[in-house]
Amino acid sequence: MNKKIWTKFVYIIISAFVFGIFLYLIQLPAFRGFLTGVENKTFDLRQSIVSKYAKRSDKITIISVDDASYEYIVDKYGSWPAPRVFWAKLISDLEPYNPNKLIFDILFLQRFTADGTSDIALIDAVNKNKNVYVSINFDNYSEEIRIPPVLPSALQNSIENDYLIKTNPELVYSNCRTIISEILNGTKNIGLINVHRDSDGTIRTMQPFLYYNGSYYKHLALMTGLDYLDLNRSEFEINKKGEIELDDRLALPLNADGRLILNWYGPEWTFNSVPLWQVISAISKKDKEFLNNNFKDKIVFVGVTANSLADIKSVSVSSMFPGVEVLATFTNNILDNNFIKRVNPAIDILISVILACIIGFGVMNFKSPVKSVFLFFSLIAGYFVLSVLLMLHFNLWLGLVAPFVFGILVFAASYVIKYLITSRDYEHTYKLAVTDGLTEMFNHRYFQEQMSANIRASKRYNNVFSLIMVDIDFFKKFNDTYGHQSGDAVLRQVAQTIKRNIRSTDIPCRYGGEEMSVILTNTNKEDAIKTANKICEAVRNKEFELATGDWTHVTISLGVASMPQDADTTEGLIEYADKCLYVAKKNGRNQVVFEFPDGTEA
Repeated sequence: MNKKIWTKFVYIIISAFVFGIFLYLIQLPAFRGFLTGVENKTFDLRQSIVSKYAKRSDKITIISVDDASYEYIVDKYGSWPAPRVFWAKLISDLEPYNPNKLIFDILFLQRFTADGTSDIALIDAVNKNKNVYVSINFDNYSEEIRIPPVLPSALQNSIENDYLIKTNPELVYSNCRTIISEILNGTKNIGLINVHRDSDGTIRTMQPFLYYNGSYYKHLALMTGLDYLDLNRSEFEINKKGEIELDDRLALPLNADGRLILNWYGPEWTFNSVPLWQVISAISKKDKEFLNNNFKDKIVFVGVTANSLADIKSVSVSSMFPGVEVLATFTNNILDNNFIKRVNPAIDILISVILACIIGFGVMNFKSPVKSVFLFFSLIAGYFVLSVLLMLHFNLWLGLVAPFVFGILVFAASYVIKYLITSRDYEHTYKLAVTDGLTEMFNHRYFQEQMSANIRASKRYNNVFSLIMVDIDFFKKFNDTYGHQSGDAVLRQVAQTIKRNIRSTDIPCRYGGEEMSVILTNTNKEDAIKTANKICEAVRNKEFELATGDWTHVTISLGVASMPQDADTTEGLIEYADKCLYVAKKNGRNQVVFEFPDGTEA
């Protein structure tokens, strides 16, 4: 087979085999989970790069309960959380400065019976101001701990084609942490603040809707963004692309788990953030410039950022990310229509195949290993850069792990096969270099090499070995009678007969012309004589086919020499075997001679 065709054939087989192994492994839950975990880390790496170039919205401000603000509240009120009247006063004090939205990432749970006035003040402030939003939270506590409450119908939503959400058990909840009932039933501006963590504890996605007690409920950040864009509604539909399409400005691209992949804006403190104590100070001083600059027409989130209050999350770009900033990021993605879209896994597989094909082709065709390695790392690096650019400019999450793993497997397998092919070619070339083309025995050069090697081994380890010299009787006359083509045919057949009657460890060689030889490794003279007689008899009894199609018989003469008893050098053994061969011919041919009278000359 042509070497290029053979190379391409092997390359196709390698790719198909490796691809098959990869498809098999990816079906195993443990392996798939490992790949998913690694893929998530590559997403984090790319997000840490692209987030440096992302621009946060100037429409969002965060009032942060930082460590200093926490101490301020504890000093003034004796404990955390602050009394409800504190938050009611904050709402009323900020309203003159016209915030577009005021969102509390704080759960106002059951009423404080010891301070009913405080609760009433908060209820009044929330229900009276239609731009104030508050939080609830779903969980899966059993009915023995908490009876699942019935939520107001005003908070419920419906979704057509909800296959991406309802089929995911992680988006279905059985219980709810409710807030003060007068607020729960007094405003529609109530949203969820549940977050989703991947298996490594990192937040990369957020659920826009959760399913509870037969209905869907919006996330607080989603509600905030839709209200700001005047796109809020209670009826939604998931299209064939897996998107919740709202209008030309916004489409929510759900992933296979019914979640949205967040596009982060920086490592931390990416939004305009004002400490709560500073806001209170500005209000008391009536610092209108400060208050207008930070809150007028802004979406204002109020949330905890103090480490001591433990609302710190691990996200793609930071392990210390305040929860309120997660909500702000979610809302910012809605305002910018800036969510990440995960490409179809089939595209990852297609890219894997293409990348692997290029890698395999390069390995199989480049003679220089340096070029092959350079091609491999160039492709891997180039593909990584491409994936970063696609995420930066088109919000696309292109899979890295599948192409990289498949590429590495093909790279390694291609090198193994290339080594095998090279070894095969080397062996073939070497065989041609040491083989006689007519008889397919080893040639004279190889004979000399092996004689020298056996001499050295015999002297070093005190071993024995023997040599048989073979000559076809009356071969010159045979060629004159039947022609050289028939002579070549008989020479080939005699060589094959010799090879069939020796051991696999013995070395048959064409010494020159019609003369052949056999090196018998680890063989004493007695066994060598037996082998020589066996060869002689086999040739004598065999009928040989001529080039004309006729059949005839030939005979051979053989001389045997052994080391160390007959000689201890290559020249000495050849000379001794030749003299024995001369005696065999002189005594009538068709026989084996293993010793000769003194004075015999070859």
